[in-house]
Amino acid sequence: MAGERLRFRLSNPLTETFMANIHSQKKRIERALRERDENRRYTSAIKTYFRRLEAAVAEGDAEKIDTEHRTLVGTIDKAVKRGSIHRNNGARKKSRAARTIDRATKAE
Repeated sequence: MAGERLRFRLSNPLTETFMANIHSQKKRIERALRERDENRRYTSAIKTYFRRLEAAVAEGDAEKIDTEHRTLVGTIDKAVKRGSIHRNNGARKKSRAARTIDRATKAE
């Protein structure tokens, strides 16, 4: 019964095939998938905010650029703090965002 309930909550189809027999391993698999989903939410949000920043730069709206940049940097910092992305990866993404803004201001 518990295995059936657990099987439907997991988002990874591989775990249905290779389900552990030990209770603590079942919990570990479930926890790993939950953490993976949360990490993917952060990385997906970062990509979305970066695309929004690029769109704002293309429009040339300074207020929107500032808002999107703050949102992006805040999300990156949260992801780094939580461990979803490595701190160097976060620094690189923030640097890339700043360069995107700088190129837009120099082009004008």
